[in-house]
Amino acid sequence: MHIKPYDNQNQPIVDVDHDRVPLNYFNIVKLKRGEVFNYSVAGYETCVVPATGRISVSVEGKAIGQIGLRSEDVWDAEPEGIYVPTAMAAEIVCDSEQAEVFIAGAKCDQVLAPFAVFADDIETIQYGSDDTKTHRKIKHILGMKQQGQVGLLLVSELFTVGEGGWSGFPSHKHADDRGDAETRHDETYNFRFKPSNGSALQMLQATDDEPGDAFHVVDGSTFIIDKGYHPCCVLPGYQMYYFTILGGLTKRGLTPHFQAEHAGQLETIPGMKSMWSAFK
Repeated sequence: MHIKPYDNQNQPIVDVDHDRVPLNYFNIVKLKRGEVFNYSVAGYETCVVPATGRISVSVEGKAIGQIGLRSEDVWDAEPEGIYVPTAMAAEIVCDSEQAEVFIAGAKCDQVLAPFAVFADDIETIQYGSDDTKTHRKIKHILGMKQQGQVGLLLVSELFTVGEGGWSGFPSHKHADDRGDAETRHDETYNFRFKPSNGSALQMLQATDDEPGDAFHVVDGSTFIIDKGYHPCCVLPGYQMYYFTILGGLTKRGLTPHFQAEHAGQLETIPGMKSMWSAFK
């Protein structure tokens, strides 16, 4: 489902118990210097990630850290984040002239401890190739490195390496809990492009034997995925980024099911297998 860019006025874009992706939560908060945003999400653990700007974050009145190294756009520097446990009260204070802040969440009953993820903690994986039009870089903010500190939430950023090409390929889904074969994870993306007038086609094929749909996503688009195969391609001449939220139903680690007719491409795209293993 495509959610076009709009002024959400610091209100959730994907709220709790969403009818399509109930395992996800997503908000974009925009602040000016000195402004404060307070929130608490019952039943959901969250992660605060500045897209741009610098912020200070406190949880239950305790200062956790000052984060945010990017000033112009998401390509500026490494991401940073702060994990906020389920239902805990968080306060975000803008320390720069302005800030745009992503709040990513996953449904989770377990209550853990807050912590900061600084630039040195980010796990980066590069995979694909120019020849296969799949050259990509993923920066894990809450990845397997934080296993045991987080309940069911995975948060990452995907960047194209160069311009144009495909991501989310080979076509895969994660709609059903089927033991070691597939895990149920709801997924939410927020797209950015460089230059900002770029765009992409997000495909969504609900079933194997029927043609799917293609959605025109632009700078600021949000896309939610509850089921189906979902590769994406960006226009030539543009770099693409998408902020990625994954919330598991019973497991944090992601096990996708690859569409049978394309699964062989796992063997032809450099680094693809190791990229997927970083989600498990």
